[in-house]
Amino acid sequence: MTGALLGAGGLLFGLLAFWRTRTAIGDCHVMIRNSLAAADGIDPHAIRNAALVYYDALEERFGARSFSLALLDSAGDGVVLTSINGRAEARTYAKAVVGGRAVEPLSPEEQRAVRAARLGRRTPLVGEAAPVRLPVEQEANEQVRQAE
Repeated sequence: MTGALLGAGGLLFGLLAFWRTRTAIGDCHVMIRNSLAAADGIDPHAIRNAALVYYDALEERFGARSFSLALLDSAGDGVVLTSINGRAEARTYAKAVVGGRAVEPLSPEEQRAVRAARLGRRTPLVGEAAPVRLPVEQEANEQVRQAE
């Protein structure tokens, strides 16, 4: 008798799991169909615009090692990732962007990255710097040239 009750309980548990899985799969199909239909087959939440700004956040003589990266969708929603890099440490921050405007206050470099992404500009803006060699590397290269 106990075996029959445990078997029936296991069967009910299995049917419940099957029903919940089927419901979840159906919900996923509906969400995908709705999002694709709303955008004529294009996902409106896909990252469409990205911009990268290099700068020297700590005003050291090591070059533009810090950066802000804006990743936005077609509605201007997304995130700004910022990495402040120094000689001894690095800090990384993420800030949400909704409709092209930040939820939290942005630094000037983060604002430039968001603006460049909204405009679809992937090339450096005025005031941006590409990564440069460290002065120590330049001196080492010159010493190697002189030795040759």
